[in-house]
Amino acid sequence: MSDSRTPDAPDMPDWEKRFRAPRVSLPDWAEDAPDRSLFVSNATGTYELYAWDRASGEQRRVTDRPNGTTDGVLSPDGAWIWWFDDKDGDEFGVWRRQPFGGGPDEPAVPGLGPSYPAGLALARDGRTAVVGRSTDDEGTTIHLAREGETPVVLYRHRESAGVGDLSHDGSLIAVEHTEHGDAMHAALRVLRPDGTTVAELDDTRGGTEELGLEVLGFAPVDGDTRLLVGHQRRGRWEPLVWDVVTGEETDLPLDLPGDVSAQWYPDGAALLIAHSHEARSELYRYDLAARALARIPTPPGTVSGATARPDGSVEYLWSSAAEPSVVRSTAGRIVLDPPGMKCPPSVPVEDVWVEGPGGRIHALVQKPAGATGPLPTVFDLHGGPTWHDSDSFAAGPAAWVDHGYAVVRVNYRGSTGYGRAWTDALKHRVGLIELEDVAAVRDWAVSSGLADPERLVLTGGSWGGYLTLLGLGTQPGAWAVGIAVVPVADYVTAYHDEMEALKAMDRTLLGGTPEEVPDRFAASSPLTYVDRVQAPVYISAGVNDPRCPIRQIDNYVERLEARGAVHEVYRYDAGHGSLVVDERIKQVQLEMEFAAKHLPGA
Repeated sequence: MSDSRTPDAPDMPDWEKRFRAPRVSLPDWAEDAPDRSLFVSNATGTYELYAWDRASGEQRRVTDRPNGTTDGVLSPDGAWIWWFDDKDGDEFGVWRRQPFGGGPDEPAVPGLGPSYPAGLALARDGRTAVVGRSTDDEGTTIHLAREGETPVVLYRHRESAGVGDLSHDGSLIAVEHTEHGDAMHAALRVLRPDGTTVAELDDTRGGTEELGLEVLGFAPVDGDTRLLVGHQRRGRWEPLVWDVVTGEETDLPLDLPGDVSAQWYPDGAALLIAHSHEARSELYRYDLAARALARIPTPPGTVSGATARPDGSVEYLWSSAAEPSVVRSTAGRIVLDPPGMKCPPSVPVEDVWVEGPGGRIHALVQKPAGATGPLPTVFDLHGGPTWHDSDSFAAGPAAWVDHGYAVVRVNYRGSTGYGRAWTDALKHRVGLIELEDVAAVRDWAVSSGLADPERLVLTGGSWGGYLTLLGLGTQPGAWAVGIAVVPVADYVTAYHDEMEALKAMDRTLLGGTPEEVPDRFAASSPLTYVDRVQAPVYISAGVNDPRCPIRQIDNYVERLEARGAVHEVYRYDAGHGSLVVDERIKQVQLEMEFAAKHLPGA
C-alpha cells in the first residue's frame, strides 16, 4: 500500500494528523480463498478500496476516484472485487467489478441500469449474484443475475426492501422488506432462485407496537437451511437461529444486558457474538451444541467490526476515545498496520447520566487534560437517528478538545444500544423529542460547572445537523453558535427530493406524507422556526447529496438572508459527506474558525 505523504510532519498540529494518519477498515476475506482480503484505507489522502494477498503480503489499490470509494464486496472464490460506482457521490450508480489480481474494470451486471443500492449477495459458483436496486420510479427490485444471461426480477415492491443473504449452496435467498409500511421494522422472506417463497418471518404486529427483524446470515455449510436472524422480541436486539425449511426457531439464552448481534464461525458450529451496552462493546463465542457463552478478551472501548477466521481466531477493529483504531487478532498480533505517520491519541471520555423527560440520558464528555470549567462547550449530536455515540476514536471531537473546548455527545431518545423503547420513542414528535434530551444534558453541563452558558456550540452532521438547525429555532436562547453539517433544513422539500428509502423512513417517523400529516412535518421542520434563530449559523452541504438534498438547504438559507441573520454557507462537490481527507480537514477548519469568530473570548 503506497503512501504519497511523508511519514513525519513535526509542524502539523495533532488535530490535523488525526485526519491524515493512514487508517484501515476491518479486512473482509473470501470465503473459499481466505488469504484474499479487501479493505478500505485513506493512505493516499482519499478513502479507496485495497486488495490484500495475505500469502504474498502484496497490497494494491483497487479504485482511484476523485470522490473516493468505500462500497466493495469480495466474491466468495476471491476471483473478483465488486465495487459501487456512483460517479458524483450521489449514491446512484451501478456495480462494477475488477479481477482480484488487477485489470480493467467492467460492468458487473450489464443488464441493470443505475439505481440506489439495496443489497448484494454473490454466489460461490463465481457467476451468480443477487442484486438489490432502488429507484424513485420503481421502488425496490431484487434481481437474480447469472453471467451471460439477462437478469431476472425475483422481487418487486414500492416499499423499501433489500437483499439479506444467499445460502451457502445458492439455493435460498433471504430478503428484508417493509411491505407493511413501517420502514424502521423489517419482515423477512426467503425465496428460491425461481422466485417462489419458501418461508416468511414477520414480527410486525400493527398498532403501536412494531418489532423488527434483520438478516444476520445463512449458515456457511452446504445444504444447511439455518438462517441467523436478529429480533427485538424482548425489547432489544438479540439473535435467534431459524431453520427456514422446517420453521424451527432456536432461541439463544444470552444473559447480556445490551443489544446483541451475531455472525457464524466458518464451520457453522458456533457464533461470534457482538454485545453493545452503554457506549462500549465486547465479543463472545457461543457454542451452539453446548449452548455455552465464552468471553473473547478485548480492551475496554468499542469493537467496530469483527470476523472469525478459518483457524478459529477472531480479527476485530478496535478503538477508544483516547486510542486510535487498530485491527487486532485474538492470536495476539496487529493484523494490518498502515504505513506513514502515526495517529496521535486524544483524551478519554467520561460517562454522564442525566435524568430527562423520557428517562436517564447517557452522555459522553471529553475535555482538555487538566482543564476546569466553565469551558466553551460543543454539543456534537450524532446522525441516524438510529445510531449512537460510543467510546471510540473520532478525529472531529478530538479537534475541538485540542482547541480548548469540552465536547458533549448525547445519546438522546432515538439512539440505539439502550433498548427498543428508547430507539422508537421519537415517532411523531420527531426532532422535538431528541432536543428535550439535549436540553436536559445542557442544563446539567451548565449547572455542574463544566460548560460556560455564554459559549455553547450546537453542531452535528446529517440527523445531527437537522437537530442543530431545529434546536437553534426551538431553543433560541440556549446556543451561542450553530454549525449544521449536511442537515435537513426544510423537512417538506427534503421529503420530496430525497431518495425513496428515506421517504419511507420519514413516513414511518411522522405517520404519513407531508400532505397527509402537514402539522407534524411543520412542527418538526427547522424552516418553521428559522425566524426565531438568534445564534450565528454555519451550514455545510454536498451539492450531490441524495439524503439531505441541496434545494431544501437553499430554502432555509434564503430565509436567513431575507432577515439579515448572521450565517455562512459552504457548498462542496460531493454527496452526503466527503471521502477526501483534504476536504474534510478544510471543513473542520472552517467550522472551528466560525466558532472562534463568534464566541466571546474563544
